[in-house]
Amino acid sequence: MTAIAPPIDLDRAWDLHPQVSVRPEPFGALLYHFGTRKLSFLKDPRLLTTVRALATAPTARAACSAAGVTDGELPRFGAALAELARSSMMVERSAP
Repeated sequence: MTAIAPPIDLDRAWDLHPQVSVRPEPFGALLYHFGTRKLSFLKDPRLLTTVRALATAPTARAACSAAGVTDGELPRFGAALAELARSSMMVERSAP
């Protein structure tokens, strides 16, 4: 059985880890973390759009909204972002 990542606070600012590289693919994208050597697959192009929007969005919820994620889809996208956080692909952005 696969463990489900605990939820993240979608109302906080998040960003990709500085050591993560994004390679777009027809199915979504590949994320590679140079520090941990982990590889993650984003199997939804809107998840890639969300991940890219994290850098400028004030919150993860705003990044999801900018990618066209509906309220009904938010739990699924939130779970995907939580998994990326659990695997150190993304980190909470500190306040300026």
